[in-house]
Amino acid sequence: MRHLPNWIFASRWLQLPLYLGLILAQGVYVVHFWVELVHLVQAAFGNQEALQIIFAATGQQASAAPTHLTETTIMLVVLGLIDVVMISNLLIMVIIGGYETFVSRMNLENHPDQPEWLSHVNASVLKVKLATAIIGISSIHLLKTFINAENYSEKVLISQTVIHIVFLLSALAIALTDKLLHPAVVAGPTPRH
Repeated sequence: MRHLPNWIFASRWLQLPLYLGLILAQGVYVVHFWVELVHLVQAAFGNQEALQIIFAATGQQASAAPTHLTETTIMLVVLGLIDVVMISNLLIMVIIGGYETFVSRMNLENHPDQPEWLSHVNASVLKVKLATAIIGISSIHLLKTFINAENYSEKVLISQTVIHIVFLLSALAIALTDKLLHPAVVAGPTPRH
């Protein structure tokens, strides 16, 4: 039984394959980003096949096939690219923050590229950062839906709005709970000599 605590503590390394899997998932997002960007550039130069691909990917519908890029199509593609970047940021926070918090220290204190938030990361800070990242991603999705509203039913528009509001309320509850559990230390006046 005296070795049991060591085995339990060592079990944290079972999370390592999960973080490596998230790194692979981020690689898939990088490929997806570049494929979408190449299609957008090709469509801007008049490639009809690329135009059809991005028109379908943005969920737009029309009675006739599009012959050129519209501002709406460009905006929807760019919002999709921003969405990929924000999800990638979320993945980085989960991978680095989760590894540092739950598996092992990274010892990056003197590294010039150490992210600012990593110096004070803990499970509580990570939850708040993840909640705000999810709100950002949800905002992009909602904006894409509103821009392309004519292709969605009223039920979908209302559902996405309600889901976004639930995300906002959840993030506020997480931040409030964190603030109540870890109140800020208020510095008093400095004593005079």
